[in-house]
Amino acid sequence: MRHRSVGDLMTPTAVSVRPGTAVKEIARLLDEYDITAVPVVDDDGRPLGVVSEADLLHRQTSEGAGSTARDLMTSPAVVAEAGWSVVHAARAMERRKVKRLPVVDSTGRLIGVISRSDLVQLFLRRDRAIQEEIVEDVIVRTLGLPPSALTVDVTDGRVTLSGSVERRSLVPVTVRLCESVDGVVDVDARLRFDRDDTADGIAPLTTTEGGRSPRDTSRDAPPPG
Repeated sequence: MRHRSVGDLMTPTAVSVRPGTAVKEIARLLDEYDITAVPVVDDDGRPLGVVSEADLLHRQTSEGAGSTARDLMTSPAVVAEAGWSVVHAARAMERRKVKRLPVVDSTGRLIGVISRSDLVQLFLRRDRAIQEEIVEDVIVRTLGLPPSALTVDVTDGRVTLSGSVERRSLVPVTVRLCESVDGVVDVDARLRFDRDDTADGIAPLTTTEGGRSPRDTSRDAPPPG
């Protein structure tokens, strides 16, 4: 399966400033392009830092804060690479407490910006698109099953799987594969299996409706004695 990358979701860079760009010009660009921050790049187009609305506001309340991008920018720039997974980018934002990341190519030059709002778009994917990806990429291409082997229902990003797989060990594998599909919020696996190929021989109680595995007969056994 091919998952969305930073390069798929980023906004190609239309705006950047140089270290010597004046504060008034930065404010004008933020307003004109309706953005909340702008990357600061060197002569080769490599990010040095970022100037945000918060940086401009800080200047208004601080004496001697400077009057150019060089004076106000948050530096060094925390950047992402176009090939990163969206999960990698989200973790970087959380770890560094930033809302956006300049995106660079293999030479370190600025090619775009990815923000939290870009990542949120993954969770706005249509249920139909999620369902089709699970059927085509998970069930058919990865597991090698016919598309009708499992029933996939998706509502608000929540996936319900029903049907039967050949081996018990495929149940958690199928769940993990579905969870990795972009836009999936949760997976309810109501799967049966034809053969228990696990060592303990005890079927999980969460693979079918009603919380009972089709191969769990322990409740049918008579009490001891």
